[in-house]
Amino acid sequence: MKPGWLTLDDIADARAYEREREEFRARIIELKKKRRVAVGPVVTLVFENRDTIRFQIQEMARAERLLSDQAIQVELDTYNPLIPGPGELSASLYIELTSRVEMEHWLPRLVGIERSVTLELVAPPGDGAAAATNGSAGTGNVEVVRCDVDEAHAANLTRQEVTAAVHFVRFTLTPAQIERFRTGTATLAIDHPHYRQRTPLSPDTRSALLADLLG
Repeated sequence: MKPGWLTLDDIADARAYEREREEFRARIIELKKKRRVAVGPVVTLVFENRDTIRFQIQEMARAERLLSDQAIQVELDTYNPLIPGPGELSASLYIELTSRVEMEHWLPRLVGIERSVTLELVAPPGDGAAAATNGSAGTGNVEVVRCDVDEAHAANLTRQEVTAAVHFVRFTLTPAQIERFRTGTATLAIDHPHYRQRTPLSPDTRSALLADLLG
């Protein structure tokens, strides 16, 4: 188990969680406002941390009435890998569709979208540092960091002809890239053949994500 991962001791039982749920839920809603990034009309990424994952597990246990340690451990094993470690950003990617017509239009076209997400890092003016080589590319003062996906998990979500509505992606940054993220600007982009969109990260979002990167 990695440092920072949740354990059974971190998950409150049903009665204890009901006592804290209202306050905890309100805090997570506020936290996610800074961590939710819409990229184009139908894709949203929510950057996860230890608190958002704990909330996910608590809500799952509440909804499914999971009472045994064994059942809770299954959820921990599923969601703990989404907690970012130092130098990492981890996000849930949602294809947000509200009608059958939208699903029939988008889901076949967006196969492979989970491999098409990038983070564009722009150095501040006057920074002549060379681009790092951690699976990234770029020209001039722009460095592009491509996301990683868990191959086994992705295989369970996507078929050749249609994609799932939820994916999980991760970015791993070098110390130099983290410094560029801190001092420059950052843009979340998708370069899928059928969906090319970009969204600059706000200062509030960058501040929240920098805390993840620094561990």
